[in-house]
Amino acid sequence: MPLNTAHVVLLALALHALNGCRTPLGDADNAMQDTAHAHTNRLAQETSPYLLQHAHNPVDWYPWGDEAFNKAKEENKLVLVSVGYSSCHWCHVMEHESFEDDSVAAIMNERFVCIKVDREERPDVDQVYMTAVQLMTGRGGWPLNCFTLPDGRPVYGGTYFPKKQWVQLLSDLSETWKREPQRVLQYADQLTEGVAAADLVEVVEDAAPVTPAELNAYVAAWKPSFDRKHGGPDKAPKFPMPNNLDFLLRQGFLTGDDELKEHVRNTLHRMALGGLFDQVGGGFARYSTDVLWKVPHFEKMLYDNAQLVSTYSRAYQAFGDPLYRDVVERTLAFVEREMTSPEGAFYSALDADSEGEEGLFYIWTKEELEAVLGDDLALATDYYSINAKGLWERGRYILLRQEDDAAFAKSQGMDPDELRNAVARINDKLFQARDKRERPGLDDKALTSWSALMVQGYCDAYAAFGTQAYRDAAVRNMDLLLGKCRREDGGLWHSYKDGKATINGYLEDYAFTADALLALYGVTFDERWLREADALVTYARAHFSDERTGMFFFTSDLDPALIARKMEVNDNVTPASNSVMGRVLFQLGTLLDRPADRADAERMLGHVKGSFADYPSGFSNWAQLAQHLAYPFHEVAITGPEALERRLEFGRHYVPNRVFVGAERESDLPLLEDRFLGGTTIFVCEHKVCQLPVNTVAEALEQMGR
Repeated sequence: MPLNTAHVVLLALALHALNGCRTPLGDADNAMQDTAHAHTNRLAQETSPYLLQHAHNPVDWYPWGDEAFNKAKEENKLVLVSVGYSSCHWCHVMEHESFEDDSVAAIMNERFVCIKVDREERPDVDQVYMTAVQLMTGRGGWPLNCFTLPDGRPVYGGTYFPKKQWVQLLSDLSETWKREPQRVLQYADQLTEGVAAADLVEVVEDAAPVTPAELNAYVAAWKPSFDRKHGGPDKAPKFPMPNNLDFLLRQGFLTGDDELKEHVRNTLHRMALGGLFDQVGGGFARYSTDVLWKVPHFEKMLYDNAQLVSTYSRAYQAFGDPLYRDVVERTLAFVEREMTSPEGAFYSALDADSEGEEGLFYIWTKEELEAVLGDDLALATDYYSINAKGLWERGRYILLRQEDDAAFAKSQGMDPDELRNAVARINDKLFQARDKRERPGLDDKALTSWSALMVQGYCDAYAAFGTQAYRDAAVRNMDLLLGKCRREDGGLWHSYKDGKATINGYLEDYAFTADALLALYGVTFDERWLREADALVTYARAHFSDERTGMFFFTSDLDPALIARKMEVNDNVTPASNSVMGRVLFQLGTLLDRPADRADAERMLGHVKGSFADYPSGFSNWAQLAQHLAYPFHEVAITGPEALERRLEFGRHYVPNRVFVGAERESDLPLLEDRFLGGTTIFVCEHKVCQLPVNTVAEALEQMGR
């Protein structure tokens, strides 16, 4: 029986509970410090920074696992599954208001079995209960609080609850379970069916090949939601959504659509000049609360910065704008300085809050600026909008810019080099002063999937700028990732911290890592990366594939079963693991001449392409796979002693819809057979049918219509 609104409303009225939805902000508590505590629970034995933040709550928290559910069954109690992550501001607000309160904790401990989950460690658990809450409320976010039966089936949930509402909800729900258990059981059955069905893919057998007309219709359905003034979507909050920008950039160049190109340029400019970008220290916050890209939620996530490095690198290739190069260089400097461990692992996140206040590390009063900048104050005031445009709240300013350096220098009558030196001096003063403040907390676990995105970012930056340190960082971290996070059976671990890898990998770990390995092959021509990617895909096929659809489940068949085995399909702030796997299969099929892999990718796309226009921003990575199939896709083979030099030369140009393969010496890769002619030679091919070999990148680009 399908879930319907009447059932949701009926239970909600019975509980008298208001459900609030909050998207994550950020905070770092000091709960991990070794000081005396009145309470210590089981989370003290965990490694997750988020779980450790709750280790001294009076709530008798359990980590996710059988122990908690067995206790619930023995005592016939409902279970609270509370999900969050270390840089989630409203998670910490609810902790301070409710989970640190002895009286609230007493109710929770008496009437429920309480589980705390780090969504970054257990995205599979988060997916299941987020789906349940979205079915009940139409909304989602973190903290996620979902109540379940002792067997894990959901019965009610929401996001952030103020203390008074939370206490009322605890009372109402426990009474409902005590007095009307059959009613709750019936609702749980219906809701669980809804959760299981939510991500089911409708099988489309023998779908017609994707066409340019379909992609044009997709773009036409998307364009009305563009914010043509400020860039991005015409709503707030605004998330960067790198996949969206990458697709639109590709489409603009593949079709000659200047409107798409301008939208991407405008969006990238506004993001780089606004408060979303840390003008002093580099790196991007997670999203903007307004349409102006002015006021960020100040937490910095590795996955955002990794993907935006890739996007800005490609945009630099496309437009040659020095602003984009500056953004990439400063973002990677931030990642190296603040998000990379001594052994080279990439940390997950920086919180928004310090000293208990959101954004305090990043914002300034006029008095602070005067004391720090001295004679540079006047220039900084104009450059960083220390006026009504930059004013945030309580007399504090967010540093942001109204125009890029070239335009600002012209308006001020300054020499560009003079401005560059002055801004460097201003930023150095601000950075040194800021560095003395209490720093936001660091989530120091390294996640395989997010680390792979960062490797991809370094590869794309190396391709665009040729900076050897970027390639070295990519190789170093991939070696570390495979060395520390590969299981004995050839699979991957999901999380790495303090020298220990834990949690069986999810599909995102295999898809993102394989994609990064292919990117690393594409800039090094080292075939070991290609072999590693192929091995991971082989493993994923064995343990994640769904025979019915040809798609992949998010969890391995080796994992303990949850109430539903989910399948990630929609692209979001990170691309869906299935869409990434589809693109990986297409690339492997091309590079290794395996038509079956390309056919599998096309089959996966066939199941979802009919939904593109219904939710344009949710299929942008799938749509990039569609571009590979709908438009000419070039295999660029480079052979000979200067193969890598020619590959780097291609990086000066934006060339969408291509894959690079090459070697300095003889190789048995299918695309390189019989293509060593003595010197350095470039072959531009489609479906292994090649044009006449050429010796220069300029000639090859001409053959590609560039």
